[in-house]
Amino acid sequence: MIEKTYLAAQYLAAAGIQFVEKKEDDSHTNLGFDKNSGCLITHPLSENGDELRFNYNSFSLEWKSKNETTTLALDGKSHEEVLSWLNEKAMLYLNKEFSYSFHYEGTYPITSSYVFKLSDASQLNELLLLRKLGQNTLELFVEENKLDTSIRIWPHHFDTGIYDLLPSTEVTVGLGLAIPDTLCNEFYFYASGYKNSKSINPSNFAVLKKGTWKSGGFTGAIFSAKDVDVTAATGFLKEVVTAFKNA
Repeated sequence: MIEKTYLAAQYLAAAGIQFVEKKEDDSHTNLGFDKNSGCLITHPLSENGDELRFNYNSFSLEWKSKNETTTLALDGKSHEEVLSWLNEKAMLYLNKEFSYSFHYEGTYPITSSYVFKLSDASQLNELLLLRKLGQNTLELFVEENKLDTSIRIWPHHFDTGIYDLLPSTEVTVGLGLAIPDTLCNEFYFYASGYKNSKSINPSNFAVLKKGTWKSGGFTGAIFSAKDVDVTAATGFLKEVVTAFKNA
């Protein structure tokens, strides 16, 4: 189900690429997450506040316009059918065609004949719970550290993350929750630190109580999210950030 939710999120990314004012850091493509509705949400796509959403609970796309919300259940729909629906809604609400094109190579390929299948509803719910875990953990971290930043989901890597300068320090941190990849075969929390525009090397740091230091392709620390709650995840981030501050 990770692949299916990733591919569903790419429709939102495509909408951001096409309809949202471009930013140098690509932030026009990133997504918000509403814990209450269980939805990934684009930036506003028009002056009327149009949004494209992916709903984990119903495994559907939602086009929210000023006066109504229309829904497309993804189960059994082909990529071609989804694009047809999106183009219809874009023409109806924005008077523009929908273009599915990217400036990055996605983790999972897709063809016009690809068909979405809700093969495991319980796994989809687990993915929603993990997304909530990441959101809740970062919300607490932002609050405790008095940061002025937004928690966003970056569709290219599909991670929930933040990036900001820690107040009263010279340390900038990037942290969040990532999907399984070459670093970890499970969802995992990650944290990296930067000082004077250079990555902080943890090679000589003390062993972590939670998580593992990494260097090389990724420099920082990771911590598996399996069977982890907000308290444990926050504890990992606090320990890592303290090490960055003392570097």
